[in-house]
Amino acid sequence: MARPSVTLKLATSMDGRIALANGVSQWITGAASRARVHQMRQAADAILVGVGTVLADDPLLTARTLPMSDVQPVRIVADSRARTPVTGRLVQSVGLGRVVVATAQPAGSAVAALETAGVELWRCGGPSGQVSPDRLLDHCAAVGLQSVFLEGGGHLAASFLRAGLVDQIAWFRAPLLIGGDGLPAVAALGIEEMPHAVRWKPVATERIGDDLLETYISSDAV
Repeated sequence: MARPSVTLKLATSMDGRIALANGVSQWITGAASRARVHQMRQAADAILVGVGTVLADDPLLTARTLPMSDVQPVRIVADSRARTPVTGRLVQSVGLGRVVVATAQPAGSAVAALETAGVELWRCGGPSGQVSPDRLLDHCAAVGLQSVFLEGGGHLAASFLRAGLVDQIAWFRAPLLIGGDGLPAVAALGIEEMPHAVRWKPVATERIGDDLLETYISSDAV
């Protein structure tokens, strides 16, 4: 059973920041770039974010294209402790399409509340007590999902990169600088030797409004 392909989407300043130090992130990239992201969402079988993104932004994670498709990608939250709020827009919009919480939490009131609200629960805990990227993709494959659009945040992106599970990076870069006190697009990877850093092959560059969209694939895939 082949694992799904994973595209990591980054939307950052020129210096690789996704938000100000206080967490404010709307909007770094322009409207044309955001519209392209919705097209990319629609082309994927699933959209994946971490619970930190859900708590910070209260997103819908739908593909809002024009015209809007009747079929939405599966919306997945990597949420080790089942903190996804049942009152948030994501859970409240289960009528628009499937919502999945991938968790390491075995049971409890939070899990029960999510299930009652119509959310699917996937047990994907790894040895560390966190959601295992490998197990999450195994669940995706088991239900027939072939492509995953990974939108962040930085810790989830880093966990997939450390596991070697990102096939492509779609990097939207806006022409502004936020500085070192801003939030990084990718959390620590634990690389101590330069030869251990994965090199990515640039395969496309496109101007979208004032932004740049750079597409990379892993050099291992070349």
